Amino acid sequence: MIRLQNVVKEYKNGVKALNDVNIHIEKGDFVFLVGSSGAGKSTLIKLLMKEIDPDKGKLYLANKDITKVTNRSIPEIRRLIGMVFQDFRLLQNKTVYENIAFAMEIIGQSAKEIRRQVPKVLNLVGLSHKADSFPNQLSGGEQQRVSIARAIVNNPTVLIADEPTGNLDPDTAWEIMNVLKDINRRGTTVLMATHAKDIVDVMQKRVIALSEGKVTRDDRKGVYGYEF
Repeated sequence: MIRLQNVVKEYKNGVKALNDVNIHIEKGDFVFLVGSSGAGKSTLIKLLMKEIDPDKGKLYLANKDITKVTNRSIPEIRRLIGMVFQDFRLLQNKTVYENIAFAMEIIGQSAKEIRRQVPKVLNLVGLSHKADSFPNQLSGGEQQRVSIARAIVNNPTVLIADEPTGNLDPDTAWEIMNVLKDINRRGTTVLMATHAKDIVDVMQKRVIALSEGKVTRDDRKGVYGYEF
């Protein structure tokens, strides 16, 4: 599903954000990506989203070589990925329903398909009763649920969550994790970048640790008490 093969990414200041990285994530995996600030997590995500290209190595997504592609191909690649951010990034002048529908509108989905799909994902994240609410009328946890619904409404094969619980209290964070687990159980590959040690320890999912641009640990059974 996701494969990095000897990937190197060096920035203009001479820092190698990723240094000969090899990672293989299978379809349906749930993987935590951990590491301190500057370890290379954000660079890896930017590579997958085709915001930047590697300097060396190969990058594959859904068995497609996306290492070097034309600008015309980038939207097609990004449709394979749903993205969830720490700061929600909702459109404040649109309702919950409209925020989710907008993700379908921009790729040209029909009004009929939008009416069919949006209620389904609202139900999945437990927000059917908030469809007509605006973001400022929601709690932080509810806003993140909308963000997740928006990310999955176009049925991506991969969901990337970048610190999705970072702005939430512990109880709400676990509610979000349960939503992500449910999405993963339905077949979506989940890659979650996080600093939340308690969540990593309890979840016992595969953990890939980065440090100074290198993979320092790849634990397929989860990590108890691992410092990162």
